[in-house]
Amino acid sequence: MSHASTLFAGKHALVTGGAGFIGSHIADALVEAGATVTIVDNLSTGFAAFVNPKARFEKIDLLDTTALDAAMKGQDFVFHLAANADIKDGLLHPRKDIEQNVVATQNVLEAMRANGVSKIAFSSTGSVYGEPEVFPTPENAPFPVQTSLYAASKVCGEGLLSAYAGGYGFSAWIFRFVSILGPRYTHGHVFDFWRKLSADPSKLAILGNGKQLKSYCHVEDCVEAIMTTIAKSESATRVHVHNIGRPDMLEVNQSVGWICETLGVTPELVYSGGERGWVGDSPKILLATERLEKLGWKPRHTLHDSVLATLRFLRENPWVADRS
Repeated sequence: MSHASTLFAGKHALVTGGAGFIGSHIADALVEAGATVTIVDNLSTGFAAFVNPKARFEKIDLLDTTALDAAMKGQDFVFHLAANADIKDGLLHPRKDIEQNVVATQNVLEAMRANGVSKIAFSSTGSVYGEPEVFPTPENAPFPVQTSLYAASKVCGEGLLSAYAGGYGFSAWIFRFVSILGPRYTHGHVFDFWRKLSADPSKLAILGNGKQLKSYCHVEDCVEAIMTTIAKSESATRVHVHNIGRPDMLEVNQSVGWICETLGVTPELVYSGGERGWVGDSPKILLATERLEKLGWKPRHTLHDSVLATLRFLRENPWVADRS
């Protein structure tokens, strides 16, 4: 029996962002576990095709507090995955991170409080560590000066969850992800390279120098990590913080090589230069996962498998490029 089945059979769970990449996989796991699932998504970046047909779907923007409050009634647990995840272009629309990642999180927490719901899992990011001095970076690493609006908004979200846990007795699970790969992935470096090479296989523009080192995790491993943590966390602890990642890293150039080999192309590589691809880009990300591994979790997918699984999904579903 899976951890999700043990936890959520017969329960009511609400998934914000449940039509998105990670959120849709969370919803699938909950449905399979026997939960009654409500998906809340405004479809601004999510896809109706990703919505589990056995879940109830509500097209709701989290800034609509009346609709959100109605959807929250009768729920036992909330998975808050909805967010603006556009890290690279965050400076072009700074208010979006505040509205979609901070105000929306406050609205979710208030809807929970109004309806007597006290358990929430939250998707944060390894970007909250900025450019750390310690690798792998543990959960108790000092928070640096923030380097992106996205990371700053996620720090705010973590703070709100912690404050509600302390002030209103909520139980909160905060997950700091590396970049996640796998089926239904519709943004990030694999998507960008695939789309560029589909349009022009003779040339590939790469942000930075291509030597950035990043850790990634397959979405199936990510979902299993979330369910394992919730199942095995100490019930007396109000706030649980866990990194989700892998023990190894991938250089951007190496990923480019795998993608080009799979697509059968040999493009000219054109670099923008510098060790950062954009303002706020961290040239190295590697999160410590010992806290999670002590609960019995280990990733099953390699970095190579994760990149190719992502590329396979994109090649089989070219329509996602039209929306993204």
